[in-house]
Amino acid sequence: MSKVRKAKRLRQPNVPMSVGPVVEAAVERVETRAGSGVETNLPDFDYTNTKKDLTRIGLLAGTFIAILVTLSFFIR
Repeated sequence: MSKVRKAKRLRQPNVPMSVGPVVEAAVERVETRAGSGVETNLPDFDYTNTKKDLTRIGLLAGTFIAILVTLSFFIR
């Protein structure tokens, strides 16, 4: 049985079609001990959702391991 494929004209690209103005990253002045200001690009990322997802994955993994250890005692 052959695979069914979409026609190329029906496919949609993964990139956005409209090109808008590019927003530059926030630039902060960081003072060093010598007092000279050095401009660095410090991106302002928000990792709250990532942290929540990782803690949830950790809790689920720990729970499953605890359940498997408990069940291993009953199987013997």
